[in-house]
Amino acid sequence: MPQNLDAVAVRAWCRLALDALGRAREEIDSINVYPVADGDTGTNLYLTVESASQAVDAAFTGHDPALPSLAETVRAMAHGALIGARGNSGTILSQLFRGMAQILGGPEGDERAKTHDTDHTAHADPAEHADGHVLELALRRAAESAYEAVAHPVEGTVLTVATAAAKAAGAAGSTDCGTVARAAYDGACAALDETPGQLAVLGRAGVVDAGGRGLVAVLGALVRALSGETLSHKAADGGHARVEAAECEELPADGGGPAFEVIYLLEADDSAVARLRARLDRLGDSLVVVGGDGLWNVHVHVDDAGAAVEAGVEAGRPHRIRITHFGVGDAHTTAQPPRERTQRAIVAVVPGEGLAGLYAEAGATTVPTRVGEPPASGELVDAIRRAHAREVVLLPNDAELRHTAAAAAEQARTEGVRVALIPTRSAVQGIAALAVHAPDRRFDEDVVAMTSAAGATRYGELAVAERQSWTMAGICQAGDVLGLIDGDVAVIGSEVAPTAASVLDRMLSAGGEMVTLVLGESVPDAVAERLEKHVRETYLAVDTVVYRGGRQSALMLIGVE
Repeated sequence: MPQNLDAVAVRAWCRLALDALGRAREEIDSINVYPVADGDTGTNLYLTVESASQAVDAAFTGHDPALPSLAETVRAMAHGALIGARGNSGTILSQLFRGMAQILGGPEGDERAKTHDTDHTAHADPAEHADGHVLELALRRAAESAYEAVAHPVEGTVLTVATAAAKAAGAAGSTDCGTVARAAYDGACAALDETPGQLAVLGRAGVVDAGGRGLVAVLGALVRALSGETLSHKAADGGHARVEAAECEELPADGGGPAFEVIYLLEADDSAVARLRARLDRLGDSLVVVGGDGLWNVHVHVDDAGAAVEAGVEAGRPHRIRITHFGVGDAHTTAQPPRERTQRAIVAVVPGEGLAGLYAEAGATTVPTRVGEPPASGELVDAIRRAHAREVVLLPNDAELRHTAAAAAEQARTEGVRVALIPTRSAVQGIAALAVHAPDRRFDEDVVAMTSAAGATRYGELAVAERQSWTMAGICQAGDVLGLIDGDVAVIGSEVAPTAASVLDRMLSAGGEMVTLVLGESVPDAVAERLEKHVRETYLAVDTVVYRGGRQSALMLIGVE
């Protein structure tokens, strides 16, 4: 019976791709010579797929005990890759996923299947599962969209490998997804082996393209998810005969390019992004802009990082801005004495700019995050490195980040950093932990005190229901205000202030001395005043402190300690 692609297979694909890239990460990093020999392509691809996999897992959790549709799953995969894309290679991979989602994720798959090839019209509803022909169309659209996203496409890169995979998939002429995926993998392997003869910098180094090598790993994972077959490409060690430079167009060698890599997410409309592309193309090179529907991931190499960010500000609202200096650690910087590590630092995941400022004032290194867009473990590791301390206390501030934070802590420990993970489940618990932090205490004593303070803080949250659903407090409708206590829905209301007051009453019924309120951007000051008055008049000797969470924070966070 022909194998189809469904939501469960996509989830397995993401997990297997993450595992494959995890095993190949160091190898891919070691052959990374184009467009910049910064040795991070494998790491960037891993972090991009990690974000995609987390988004798919969240889609399954949100539908539990039912399953999400194929359309919902591939859209989650593409969105997760978009917001977590790292580096040139990760950004292109996220666009490959987006191109596949355009076919697998909705009615466009039906229309393209009908119009592209009249000999292959037998395909399944893409909302439930897709046959081999629809998968071939998805791979074809992936390659097309990746080329469209790159300002100046170059052959001998991941773009070439993606195109070869799509062509091989089409030549398979099968409705079986396993057969199509295996053909795509074989085509990608053959194209990867040819990359040193297409790109002079690869030929001189005697390696295949690192991004293409990563795509081969991802396609191998797709084969395994569909058929269970484990594949290993013979070119995995990157060993290839060198090609003569005359066989290829000569490209700039290392060291002559721009000084900075700039990446950010951007909320903007299509017309503004078109102008942004033109402006960034004049500022630098390696320009890749991916995304759509108002959210974009922008990647460019420039000498003037500030100008690249300013261009984003003029186009829309940039966030998750990352700037990397390619010169860090190279020969002309080694004369600088290394910066001395501090003894102890706090690293915290924080939703909203307002809270990020509060945590930063308390001396924490922050990882800003948006509601529904959790950071990957690599972002937490980066923050631990930025903290540059011998000892680090890590505050995930989200129950869903427990495993991610644990993985980041373990990675940092392998780099010689002593890391203690305090399992804070809300930013208000993190605030309580910060309040008792004393860097002059012994590390273990400080961690115990912070853990105790966080554990003694009950946490609540207000959110708006997105759809009708069952909760522990009854059935809620879309638009209802939900009051959660310790992660469970306890109150269903129609207005923010009364719902928050009801949540406070339930939380304070068990006692408390301090109430912390963190207001989202849309909550007026009058609501805070009303709640402060309620606590003052109803509960003697209970103090209230109010903070602004800023943009991207929850509607309201509540802490009682």
